[in-house]
Amino acid sequence: MFEAYETAHIEVGGVRLHTRTGGSGPAVLLLHGFPQTSAMWHRVADRLAATCTVVAPDLRGYGRSARPPSDERSAAYSFRAMAADGVGLMRELGHERFAVVGHDRGARVGHRMGLDHPHAVERLAVLDILPTRYVLSAVDRRVATAYYHWFFFAQPGELAEHLMAADPEWYLHRLLGGWGSALDIFASEALAEYERCFADPEARHAMMEDYRAALGIDLEHDDVDAAAGRRLSMPVLTLWGADGLVAGGRTDPLDVWWSYADDVRGGELPGGHFLAEECPDEVLSALLPFLGERDQ
Repeated sequence: MFEAYETAHIEVGGVRLHTRTGGSGPAVLLLHGFPQTSAMWHRVADRLAATCTVVAPDLRGYGRSARPPSDERSAAYSFRAMAADGVGLMRELGHERFAVVGHDRGARVGHRMGLDHPHAVERLAVLDILPTRYVLSAVDRRVATAYYHWFFFAQPGELAEHLMAADPEWYLHRLLGGWGSALDIFASEALAEYERCFADPEARHAMMEDYRAALGIDLEHDDVDAAAGRRLSMPVLTLWGADGLVAGGRTDPLDVWWSYADDVRGGELPGGHFLAEECPDEVLSALLPFLGERDQ
């Protein structure tokens, strides 16, 4: 995977980010989700790199990136901190403005980046998420069941870390095969990387800190934005899987995103949560025209 890409560790604000770069053209930043790494983009990156400069880092705490120490508020793993990482990384690479494509946690980082750094984000694509604040405001039996891990991971005292330590690989496989996508959709090389990273207790702790931040300091940031009427001003593409976490709710996902952004398009794709690996052709069919609008 990523044979034609340059791999480097780039320090941004004191945090070392493992980064893959390749291609040429307008820049696009690819942000992965939980419990994965930048390897999740391996089935779409080459097609994107034919017309774009592709930058695919491991988020702080994930993969081969650094795992900075946290505090009782988990602020080091807030979406605001990760968004600042992304903007700083792109500036280090010479890109002041760029598109962002995020999946899962990476899409939430992209949402925060669009709010905090609208001058930098030209357009934003979010894969299989609804805004964090909306999800937490709409918790019913369906949401609580589908998103149980949010509340489990956010428990204090490293409860999740202790319980996952009993059999990390079994739990990782349950996650990857439990959100509408079967475990066999993952390439063996990518799955091996996810397994290697999830086997590291420090990596698992960093991932849990990400979720603790989401239900605490991240939500505070979202509430401030909502009170100020702050919205995403750049074009937004939202894609979700028919069998994933977003489908089946009480409100159409497009309508939800229109409550948070000024320019929204997108739709449902076949498959579950892990769209870029399960249905890459369909993802690219939506993504390439959206990114190509920058050239018009």
